[in-house]
Amino acid sequence: MKSKKINRILMLLENSTYPQDFRVRNEATSLTTSGFFVIVICPMKMGQKWNERINNVQVYRYPPPPLSAGFFGYIIEYGYSLITASLFSLLVLFRHGFDVIHAHNPPDLFVLIAVCYKIIGKQFVFDQHDLSPEMYYARFGGQGSRLVYKSLLMFERLSCKIADHVITTNDSYKRLGIERNYLTESSVTVVRNGPILDELPTLNYVSKEKNGKTALCYVGDMGFHDGVDYLLRSLHCMIKKYSRNDFFCTLVGDGDAYKSLRVLAEELQILDHLIFTGWIEHNEVSQYLMGADICVAPEPSNSYNDRSTMIKLLEYMAFSKPIIAFDLPEHRVSAGDAAVYAEPNSESDFAAQIIRLIDEPEKQKLLGKIGRERIEANLSWCHQENNLINVYKQLFL
Repeated sequence: MKSKKINRILMLLENSTYPQDFRVRNEATSLTTSGFFVIVICPMKMGQKWNERINNVQVYRYPPPPLSAGFFGYIIEYGYSLITASLFSLLVLFRHGFDVIHAHNPPDLFVLIAVCYKIIGKQFVFDQHDLSPEMYYARFGGQGSRLVYKSLLMFERLSCKIADHVITTNDSYKRLGIERNYLTESSVTVVRNGPILDELPTLNYVSKEKNGKTALCYVGDMGFHDGVDYLLRSLHCMIKKYSRNDFFCTLVGDGDAYKSLRVLAEELQILDHLIFTGWIEHNEVSQYLMGADICVAPEPSNSYNDRSTMIKLLEYMAFSKPIIAFDLPEHRVSAGDAAVYAEPNSESDFAAQIIRLIDEPEKQKLLGKIGRERIEANLSWCHQENNLINVYKQLFL
C-alpha cells in the first residue's frame, strides 16, 4: 500500500530564534500536529545547538550576525542573514526536501530566496508579522530615509505579489495589503497571535501591594517606538502634577532604547518608583504579571502602532490584568472593554487614567475578568490555529 505523502514546510525566521519566538513556535507546533513536517531556519542563541528536533519540528540555527548599530548595522545584519539562510535552505533541500517556503517577517528580504525556489515549483507563504515600512519610520521617530522607506515598500509589495498566500496578524494589516499591495480578499488570511492558555499558571486575581503601593507593570520590547518613554513621563506627571506616590512600576524587558530609558528615568528623578528587570526568561515573566495590579500599554499613536496588535495586551488579559493604554484602533480591537483608554500620546491623560484606576479596585477586578473572558472566547491560540491549517489545506489540494 502506498504511504501518504507528508507535505514539508520550510520556515525562515530572522529577528528571533526558535522556540523563543512564540508565534513561530505556535504555528510550527500546530502544523506538525496536523500532519505536516516543519523545518525552521533561524539565528542561534548562546547555548543552543545548530541542529535539533523540538517536538517533531526540525530546527537549523546559524551563528548570529556580528553586532553593529544604526542603519549600516541593519544592512550587515540582514545581508548576512539572507546569505546564511540561503545556504541553510540548500542543506534542507538536499537533506529533507520541502514543498513550501514560509517566511516570517521582518525583514521582507526572504522573498529573494523564495523567488529562486518558485522557479523549481516550490510555493511561498508570506507571514507578515509587522509592517516593515511603517516600523522603520516608527523606530527612527519619523526621521528615516525616504529611499529606505521606498525600498521596504518595494520588498513588501514583491513579497505579496510572489506569495501563493499571505498571512497577517490582524484585519488592519489585511486591509492595507489589499489597498497597497493589490491582494485579493481570498489571497490573505488573518491568523492573530494568541496565548496558549494551557501553558499559563492557574490564575486567580489577587491584588498585590508593596508597602501599601499599587503595582504597575510593563512587559515587552523597549524599542524607540514602544512608548516606554511616554510611560516614564506619565509616571513623572503622576508624582509632580497629581502628587501621587502610592505606586511603583516594574519594567520587564530590554531593547534598543533600554539605556536611554534608564537615563530618562534618572533625569525625571523617578528611579525610586521603578524596577528595571532587563531581559529575563519568558517563564519568569509570569511571576511579574501575577504580582501586578495594573498593566500598561504606552505605545503612542503613529502609522505603525495604530495598525499593529501588541502581544503584551493579550498576555495581560490572559493573566486577568486590567489595562491602561492609549486609544489606538488595534488596542480597541484586542482589549475591548478590558482596558481604560487615554487620549493618544497625552502623557497627562495617561497619568490621570492610571490614578483613576488605582482608586477603583473593584473596576480593576472587573476589567481583569473581562479580559480573561475575551481570551477564552476567541483570542487564544486554539481559536486561531484553524485559520492557519486551512491555508495549508488549500495550498495542498
